[in-house]
Formats: sequence, structure tokens, C-alpha cells
Amino acid sequence: MDHYYRTPLHANRTGKKKKKWLLVVVAIVILGAIFLWYKDNRYQYLISTPTDPADDSKISFSIKKGDNITEIGANLMEKGLIPDEGAFKDYLRSNGMDRKIVAGRFMLNKTQTIRDIGAIITDSKQSEFIVTVPEGSTVRDIDAKLVEMEAAGAGDFIKAVKEFKDFDKYPFIDKTKAQTLEYPLEGYLFPDTYFIDPQNFYSENLIQLMLNNFSAKLGDEVEKTHSRSLQEIIIMASIVEKEVRTDKDRPIIAGILWKRLENNWMLGADAALLYLKNDRDISYGDLQADSPYNTRNRTGLPPGPICNPGLKSIMAAINPEESPYFFYLTKPDTGEVVYAATNDEHNSNKVKYL
Repeated sequence: MDHYYRTPLHANRTGKKKKKWLLVVVAIVILGAIFLWYKDNRYQYLISTPTDPADDSKISFSIKKGDNITEIGANLMEKGLIPDEGAFKDYLRSNGMDRKIVAGRFMLNKTQTIRDIGAIITDSKQSEFIVTVPEGSTVRDIDAKLVEMEAAGAGDFIKAVKEFKDFDKYPFIDKTKAQTLEYPLEGYLFPDTYFIDPQNFYSENLIQLMLNNFSAKLGDEVEKTHSRSLQEIIIMASIVEKEVRTDKDRPIIAGILWKRLENNWMLGADAALLYLKNDRDISYGDLQADSPYNTRNRTGLPPGPICNPGLKSIMAAINPEESPYFFYLTKPDTGEVVYAATNDEHNSNKVKYL
């Protein structure tokens, strides 16, 4: 009897399935390779191609302390300096540059590639420090900020202020009176954001920038003839800056304080008493102190500004608002100002709010 060997049907099917899967795997590998090749080529293109090879105009780009790589990439995209935010982040991260980004201002342009920009923003020699001086800062505050930024040594800025000689360039400062003060330029170092070169920084340069800014922002007012001297206006503005937080209250407070002066009252502004102290506490002894800044036992203005006021406080001192009030206090929790026309009403407010 003859026997024939027959291949099982399921074996043929299994072989066909294996071939089919092998073809699928090969196709996936090929497509993956093509995708990776395309992705890599696109990535290399993006990091090596400027957004506009013909536009070399300078664009100021600032990186603040604490800005992360996503924020920086988004800002670069917004200014049209990079073609792709993802490629920018991938490039910096893959090269360990995301942890080397320097805070400051950089002058960039659209002819630069992601490679170029990455090299620039991680190089401290190409950055400018951003110095933001808030309204109400004192000379000592500015000195401390420069020390914190490692732009200057402790006391360098204070020393430069005390040794300032170029009063002739800034005739709006009363040289004779300024030189009698501990910090001669206090009040005229205009609060603003300044860009400085950390590699060639001198306190004298920042002082010049701030005084020039004061002149530029208040040039018209400096030239006008007021019933009060500019120094008196800046002293009053500096007190207003420290006494009140809200813009709507500044002209009212200025009006009250000018009215007290005109009636030969003491100003009673604690902010002036705090000026030369190293803390924010006022003791009973402080209130009795024989100090020219103690406006609770002396009439008239303090001998000089107690801070560097902002433009709104200066304009409030120039254009005070008339009101029926002679008294005010600030709620400690909210900063809201409560006004009173009489001493009895003021004492009632003190019991209620303080």
C-alpha cells in the first residue's frame, strides 16, 4: 500500500503569515529610517538656517533671572529670531546649554542661527545686566541690588554717589545743598530699568544714566518756574512715594502735606524718620530724637529727599489735589488710606483701624 506525505494546510498558512509579518516589519523599519533621516535633516536645517539672511538689524532681547527655556524659546519665536521653538529647546538641551543660559540683554539679529543664538545667550561676556530700580529705592537699596547681582562690591555705588563731582552737567541739582547731605544725589537717581555691561561696569556710568534719565523724563518740568524749588518738590515727592501705595492717593497726600507746611504744622511723616535707620521700626526714642528727618518734632521739610521717587509721585507733588483733609492713616493690612478733616476724627480712625 502506497503512502503519500501531505503538508498540513495550517503549516502553509503559518509560513505565509510569517512572510507577511516579515514584510510589515521590514516596511516599518524602512519607514522609521526614512522618518528619522527626515527628522534629523529637518532638525539640522532648523538649527543651521537663519530666519532672514538679509536682515542684520539689531534686535534687543532680554532674559530675566528665572526665565525657563520654554519662555525664552517662545520669546525668540515672537521676535522672529528662530524658525522653530522645539528645535531651539532640543539643541540647547542636547548640548547641555539649557543650564548655562545667562540673564541679561543681548543684541541679536535674524541672520543668526539657533546655533549662533545658543552660543550668545550662554556667554556672559555678550550679555548686559538688567538693573531694575523700583520707585522709592534709596542709594543704599541700589548699592545692595548691585552687590546682589555681583556687578559691584559692597559700598561701591554709595562711594561713587558721595564722591560725585559733575554737578555742572546737571544744573537741576542744587549743588550747595546736595553736598551737605549724606547721599548727595538722593532723589535724582531716576527709578527705571537700566542695561549695564557687567564686564566694564562702573557705578559712575550708572549714575550718569540715571541722572540723564531724570533730565529726559522731567525736562519740561525742570524748565518751568514753580512757586516751590525743584529740590522742595523732589523732597515732597520722595515722602509721598514712601507714605502711600496707590496712584489715586498720591495727589491727595501731597495736597495734605503741602497744606500742613503752609499752616506751619509739622509734617508728621514717619517715612522721613525711617530714612537713615537700618530697620522699619520706630521706637519712642526715635520719635523724641533731635533729627532733621524727625518731622514729628520739627516743622518744615527734611533737609533732602528720603528716596528716589517715581514720576507719578513727582507729578503729584507738582500738581497736588485740594481736599478738606488735614489727616490720614494707612490701614496696615490693605494699604487703604483713611482721611480725616479734624484731629478728633483722625483719633477715632486710629482707634478703629490701628
